[in-house]
Amino acid sequence: MLKTATEILEHPDARLRRISSEVTGFGADLHARFVQLDAVMRAGPGGVGIAAPQIGWLERMIVVDCRESLRPCKNNGLLWMSNPLIESVEGKALGREGCLSVPDWVAMVERARTVVVSYDNIEGERLDLECTGFEARVIQHELDHLNGILFIDRVVSSRDLVRRMAV
Repeated sequence: MLKTATEILEHPDARLRRISSEVTGFGADLHARFVQLDAVMRAGPGGVGIAAPQIGWLERMIVVDCRESLRPCKNNGLLWMSNPLIESVEGKALGREGCLSVPDWVAMVERARTVVVSYDNIEGERLDLECTGFEARVIQHELDHLNGILFIDRVVSSRDLVRRMAV
């Protein structure tokens, strides 16, 4: 059954702090939900990733697509991931992050430079993928949403949190 989403939840909505449940159903219904989640991401300003909890679905689903990022980067194309899990990390990098659910702020956040992530595709097949740089950052950011964590929780110093400039 297709779940409908009308808007992106914004901080301090309590639903953003809940831990998401594992996806157990695969196939056409999951594909339709990913299509909808992807469309919501693309409708937002500059979104390169979105997690299901951001639209009120407490399921372990993320969409990542860095192909048209403002920061050209090595990437694996459009990724629809169910039940993603970071298997290993390498290196550290400080980088600027923003979020569709925290629209007025950006901050410098430390993340792993490279991650190996395992996930289920829409057929339920478990896959592994290595991601680096900006794409690795986006995956870590979106995976945090599945655990009720926002990027503002990872800011070390309040000096690193900056109000987003209106364009």
